[in-house]
Amino acid sequence: MTTRLYLDWNATTPLRPEVRAAMVAAMDVTGNPSSVHAEGRAAKALIERARAQIAQALGAEGQDVIFTSGATEAAALACAGRGLHCAEVEHDAVLSWCQADLPVDHLGRVLVADPANAALQLANSETGVLQDLPQGLAVSDLTQAFGKVPFAFNWLGCTAGLISAHKLGGPKGIGALVVRRGTEVGAQLRGGGQEMGRRAGTENLIGIAGFGAAAEAAARDLAAGVWEEVAEIRNILKSALEACAEDVIFPGWETTETGEGAATGQSAGRLPNTLNVLTPGWKGETQVMRLDLAGFAVSAGSACSSGKVRASRVLRAMGYDEAQAGSAIRVSLGPGIGKDEVLRFADAYGAALQKHRARV
Repeated sequence: MTTRLYLDWNATTPLRPEVRAAMVAAMDVTGNPSSVHAEGRAAKALIERARAQIAQALGAEGQDVIFTSGATEAAALACAGRGLHCAEVEHDAVLSWCQADLPVDHLGRVLVADPANAALQLANSETGVLQDLPQGLAVSDLTQAFGKVPFAFNWLGCTAGLISAHKLGGPKGIGALVVRRGTEVGAQLRGGGQEMGRRAGTENLIGIAGFGAAAEAAARDLAAGVWEEVAEIRNILKSALEACAEDVIFPGWETTETGEGAATGQSAGRLPNTLNVLTPGWKGETQVMRLDLAGFAVSAGSACSSGKVRASRVLRAMGYDEAQAGSAIRVSLGPGIGKDEVLRFADAYGAALQKHRARV
């Protein structure tokens, strides 16, 4: 039996072994972090250690990391009631709080005229396209970029950033809002005054411990060049898929002519692991099902929009028509996936495409 291959790392990542160990250890910490006795202080120390681990990996200050239930809650905390502007390429968690009227070019890059009143992701979850963040930006969704590309929050120039543990090998259900020093955050959850009065409720000790371990491990991987290796495998996959069909399109990339007249793929800055694959005439949801039956897990867009059979609004914003945008899948890789595995996927994709086109 062929081993399944998980190629949906942008939706969520496998739990790292060191994260599992940190979470198991945290289960044995009895105290409430708000209690002043020894058990409570031990729990509080665990939280502060994780906060420091995340801040160091993120290039931020520890006291400016506010733990939340995930990046969606962090987005609400950062964006609610501010009247911010964004583009249609943003994740739903941000888009739902903003007016989506910022222009997008054919590579998915967003033009921001008024950064102080705008929200802009650092990396797009569907296409992998990286944005150039303007100084003074109000909010940036750092979720997909954190741990995959080098950056420091303190250098980005944005006021607030959103991050989530399960995108970098941590547990689901824990995230954080990181803010620039001196930024006031209006609490949406009020009660015991946890997180320096900015997010009430007894802290998710186990999840926080896992988040800290994940951030530390992700920073090590990034420094060791792990994601550069992933990018090489991604490029091998892209070439193999191009060989399967002449009309395949990779949104976020553009083709230029070299001096010798040969076409070469160029792109805006992008994540090292992501390919959006648009195959004209072949519906994305059909591709996902066919490939799933063949043993490969891919998606037709953001996992937070699962179950919604509709064309990607990200691709529509980039200028693709309804039919084109509806024929896309996202393939996202992670460390440990090798050349042989992605070539096996390309073979399965090519075989399924041939069967599809033989029937139409």
